[in-house]
Amino acid sequence: MNTLIQDFIQATNAFDVEAALGLFATDAVIDDASVGDAFVGKTRIRDYLEAFFVRYHTVTTLISLKFSGDRQVEAHVGFTGDFGQETGVLMVRIDADGRIDRIDADLD
Repeated sequence: MNTLIQDFIQATNAFDVEAALGLFATDAVIDDASVGDAFVGKTRIRDYLEAFFVRYHTVTTLISLKFSGDRQVEAHVGFTGDFGQETGVLMVRIDADGRIDRIDADLD
């Protein structure tokens, strides 16, 4: 799971939306409280990645990981980009096939 989180961060930091999307299950969800919306399915996740990573030149730094069972991890991260600097939490759930099934995201 650690590798999957690192692959996600590497893909988004490279603004490689296709590589990032390849890490998600088809019906995955990103629910981001900081933007007040949930993005369901790969089409909407693409919209999210393009809007909040590519457009704002967001670079993510992993601060720490806290595992919660076999398929869930809490990633504390730092974000820098055109908006400045923020920290936040990504609660990442992995499906049985090793794909990201859900991310609940929020800024600190």
